[in-house]
Amino acid sequence: MYAIIETGGKQYYVSENDVLYIEKLEVNEGEEIIFDQVLMINGKIGSPYVKGAVVKANVEKHGRGKKIIVYKYKSKKNYHKKQGHRQSYTKVQITALEG
Repeated sequence: MYAIIETGGKQYYVSENDVLYIEKLEVNEGEEIIFDQVLMINGKIGSPYVKGAVVKANVEKHGRGKKIIVYKYKSKKNYHKKQGHRQSYTKVQITALEG
């Protein structure tokens, strides 16, 4: 079984026991989360979502990704700006696909 879910403005292709790193969610570690925005499940396409279809997952941990460096520079104008960014994420494991 497989499904395509939407969360955090992105779409993910998932099946049971998959581990995903998604945009940070405000839930505690160890809790179960239910994704109800299922775009497709087992070839059944929704418009835009499949009614009655849910994907269940367990939240494993929260974390922050690798640091990226953003460097802005204007030649001949003595303008330099260096900035770092670390994106927060939530690690989840898919437990069940229903629908």
